[in-house]
Parts: sequence; C-alpha cells; structure tokens
Amino acid sequence: MKKLFAHAIIAVMLFAVGMLAVLPVLILFSGSITGEAELYGWIAPILGGQEGFVRLRLFPDYPTLRNFVELLLDSPEFFQMFWNTQRISVETLAGGLLFGVPCAWGLAQYRFPGRKAILWCYILLMIMPFQVTMLSEYLVLKKFGLLDTLAAVILPGIFQTLPVFVMYRFFSSVPNALLEAARIDGAGELGIFLKVGVPVGSSGIFSAMMLQFLECQSMVERPLIFLKNKQLWPLALYLPEISPERAGFAMCASFVAMLPVLLLFFSGQEYLEAGIVASAIKE
Repeated sequence: MKKLFAHAIIAVMLFAVGMLAVLPVLILFSGSITGEAELYGWIAPILGGQEGFVRLRLFPDYPTLRNFVELLLDSPEFFQMFWNTQRISVETLAGGLLFGVPCAWGLAQYRFPGRKAILWCYILLMIMPFQVTMLSEYLVLKKFGLLDTLAAVILPGIFQTLPVFVMYRFFSSVPNALLEAARIDGAGELGIFLKVGVPVGSSGIFSAMMLQFLECQSMVERPLIFLKNKQLWPLALYLPEISPERAGFAMCASFVAMLPVLLLFFSGQEYLEAGIVASAIKE
C-alpha cells in the first residue's frame, strides 16, 4: 500500500512538472487564437496600458483564426524568413554530417600524433562564447567575400565543435571487439565506418544533429552581425520586429515557427533519449 501511495505521489509530481513545462506552449497557442482586443486586456500591464498583473488564460472567450489567416495568407515576409531558417538548418546539418561524422569517428577510433591537442582545441572552442570568436569569423568571411550571404551563417555552423564532440563520445563507446571482428571478416576501414560505426553510433549522430537543428532555429547573433539584408534574415530576427500592439500575431508567428522543432522532437524522441543515456555510459 505504501509503495502504491509513493508511486502515486511521484506520478502527480511528474505530471505537475510536465504541465509546467508545457504551459508556455499552451499559452502561446491560446494567444494565437485570441482576438487583439481580448488579448490586450490580458497583457495590458506589459504594454503600459494599465496597472496590475498580467492575466493569462488557456481558453479565450472569443476564439478566432484571424491571426493564422493573416500570417499564412497575408505575410510573405514570414514565409521568406521561414524558408531562410529551414535552408540554413538543412544545409548546416548536411555539411555537419559530411564533415562532423568522419571527424568524430577518426578522433574516437584512431591514435595519431596531435590527437589530444585537437581534442583540447575542440573542447576550448566549444566552451568559448560567440563574442570571443566573432571578430575572427567576421574577418575571415569578409576576406572571402561571404558577408551578407547565407553562407556566412551556414559555413561556421557546419564546422561547429559541439556536434563533433557529442558524436565523438558515442563513437568512443563502440566495442573494440566488434571492430576487430569486422576486420577479421575482411572489412576495410571505410566499410567498418559505414557498416559498423554509423549504425552503432546512430543515436549519437541523431542527438548531435538535433542539437544543431535547435541551434539553427534559434540563431540570433551570427545572422544579426553577418547579414545586413533583411531578406536573408531567419525567423529569430523577424519575430522581435513585430510590434507589441500585434501581440496575437506575434504569438501566432512564434507558434508556427516552433512547429518544425516540435515535429522533430516527437519523431526522434526515442533516439534522443537513447543518445542521452549512452552519453552517460563510460567504457
């Protein structure tokens, strides 16, 4: 009986924590389907219209799809920046796969002079904030004439160190006995990498790419500095441009911009959980 009671308490606590995590998304959707007048009454203290506290509700009195209609049918700049965001994300992930996966495999499975120094450089670059490397990136991109192009955002993202380090941790956990068995069967190094390393480390690859995708979707500083043409901006720079008086439209745009992230999370949740568990296991 005590065990059942303890399980019930834990379930209630987990449900409460889960609801707190989901509550901002629910409020965002609620604001998206709320009329401007009613929404203004909720958040007037923020906008300076009156004193008091903000009142947020999950169910509006007069729901409307006007914000979605305006966003999807009468906001071409939103679609332009939405496409920019997805293009940056897809091309960064593709380049990260071509560069990062072989790099992580080589660092994890081969011993060569300077390997530890490279790893330390990766760790150092990984913990450095963007403000430290901003000037050097700007000068390199300016030298190659890439400023004010999407390549100025995509190329630095391809060679970021965090995805490589995450995949390195996974590849380091591949059993040596499995690799030796493949070599005895006559597999070459490329075959071992493609037929053993990639399948075994797929959880790590997916986890790294998912983290990279999330970063691309919320990237602000690099596009703000390297892109002067607003037609090349991603959504992360478009959303703050919406005036506070259009709070419902801003919430609607934020909710739609969040959908790719939610779809990716729910479709790959099992792989992400497996990746998090595997990253905590040492040989």
